[in-house]
Amino acid sequence: MTAFQVRTCEIGKTVVLEAIGKLTLTEGRTNIRDTIHVLSASGHKRFVLNLAKVETIDSYGIGELARSYSVVRQMGGGMKLAAVSERVLKALEISRLNTIFEIYPNESEAIGAFESGA
Repeated sequence: MTAFQVRTCEIGKTVVLEAIGKLTLTEGRTNIRDTIHVLSASGHKRFVLNLAKVETIDSYGIGELARSYSVVRQMGGGMKLAAVSERVLKALEISRLNTIFEIYPNESEAIGAFESGA
């Protein structure tokens, strides 16, 4: 089993972060938030977090998403979620974070929402 990973790539002015593995207290740590901190500090404002390959999320992982969102907003940016699995979506609904995040079925629609000003 591999450790939790975050892969990044830039598509236009948007940074796509692909989360892979278990976003949990024991696995996820602060990888997403740390990556966003570094990218925000270097001037990036638009983030899409692709959660298609997140196997499991717990309350720590939910908190990590909320803290990452807060970091982006404090820097004057935006963050959208893409390709959220049913399991992760249920956790977002239970925590009511589905009312805070814009959630899209795939990366291209999330990026398109930035392009169209949504």
